[in-house]
Amino acid sequence: MSAPPDLPPSSEPLTERQIVELLATARERLFAEVGKVIVGQLHVIDEMLIALLSGGHCLITGAPGLAKTLLIKTVADVCHLSFQRIQFTPDLMPSDITGTEILEDSPDGRKLVFSRGPVFANMILADEINRTPPKTQASLLESMQEHQVTVNGKTMPLPEPFFVLATQNPIEQEGTYPLPEAQLDRFMLNIVIDYLSEDDEVAVVTRTTSGKGEPVQRLFTGEQLLAFQQVVRKVPIAEDVARYAVRLSAASRPGRDGVPDFVNQWISWGAGTRASQNLVLGAKTRCLLHNRTHVTADDIRAMALPVLRHRILVNYKAEAEGVTVEKVIAKLLETVKVG
Repeated sequence: MSAPPDLPPSSEPLTERQIVELLATARERLFAEVGKVIVGQLHVIDEMLIALLSGGHCLITGAPGLAKTLLIKTVADVCHLSFQRIQFTPDLMPSDITGTEILEDSPDGRKLVFSRGPVFANMILADEINRTPPKTQASLLESMQEHQVTVNGKTMPLPEPFFVLATQNPIEQEGTYPLPEAQLDRFMLNIVIDYLSEDDEVAVVTRTTSGKGEPVQRLFTGEQLLAFQQVVRKVPIAEDVARYAVRLSAASRPGRDGVPDFVNQWISWGAGTRASQNLVLGAKTRCLLHNRTHVTADDIRAMALPVLRHRILVNYKAEAEGVTVEKVIAKLLETVKVG
């Protein structure tokens, strides 16, 4: 395989051709750099990269000790992004995230000065987001959707690019506050981190108990990530493929004409329009990362699980029968056809 193209100096804008060439090798390069710190979890890194290049936020679900925080910090370092970690706790206040006005002395006397909160960074790690009450969770809604913060009637833009990567523990539910559907819908992907294989866990134990690891190389800048996002949106998609994404989302909505019987039996709430948009946007990014310039139905299918798993709510009947969201999505992919 030929060597990947080098990045031009950050002061020089990338041409669209350069961007496409870089995206074709970005996946392998990110795997190599993040792999200096993180062992395995390639599908997690892959989905995170898709979200970053699409300009979307991620909800990362996994048990404690699976390196969720370390992974996010490493990706921020590789992409040369400013990073802030917010530990969500029951006593966290909205002002602890967005910032607040404080009284300061100045030559002209005392005055109120806005002290920026940790949300003013390129990449925010909202650690254990479901451990804080809904009022504090809601303080991220404007930031995630509008990329801005409003405090005391003043609106301030956030640095670009801006990403929220939130983590939650699926095991321990005592003292947690489930994320409302409106906030869940603003996460482009729900990425699940599972336990490592035995060989990978041996590699982790060996590496982490034998000294300092190898430093990672910075591959991109924030400005280049923004340029990548613009090119991703220009990728063409055939009408039948876009219609497939819409049908896949629509088929998850119970009570509508033509939906499969199992949807009415097992689902209490289905995916909305944002799901269709994110299926298409993620598929566009995926095709470029796989060195293609056209979106296929396989790209849509590959994005179905991370895009839909947090947007479909199964009912009590499904839970009683042991039916998971993943099983519902698998049946949707079997049932909904292209064209």
